[in-house]
Amino acid sequence: MAYYFSKKLDAGFEEAIAKVTAALKAHGFGIITEIDMKATFKNKLDADFRPYRILGACNPHFAYQALQSEDKIGAMLPCNVIVQQLDDGSVEVAAVDPIASMSAVENEQLGNIAHNVQARMREVVESL
Repeated sequence: MAYYFSKKLDAGFEEAIAKVTAALKAHGFGIITEIDMKATFKNKLDADFRPYRILGACNPHFAYQALQSEDKIGAMLPCNVIVQQLDDGSVEVAAVDPIASMSAVENEQLGNIAHNVQARMREVVESL
């Protein structure tokens, strides 16, 4: 079972970040965290790395429902979306599949929420 949805974009890295941010917003998600792995590796390890950003996407409505259904599910939030520049210069976007990431949690209510979030995350990636 794949644990993510992905798509290559015909865009530069920063343009891809803007497209992903807009697509997430259009589907009810906001970005609550942003981690620049390239900058982090340079600052902490003095290591060079390709442009790679992790966007922590959150739909407050679904997050609230999930936390009401399973109080420890916050350990799996937010839904991460990565934007990375590949070796050939193209840019790939990949979003976590919430069903795959929450498959170990046995909670029927949470499963229904994960299906709804999965559908939206799939739409986000496909819309790019």
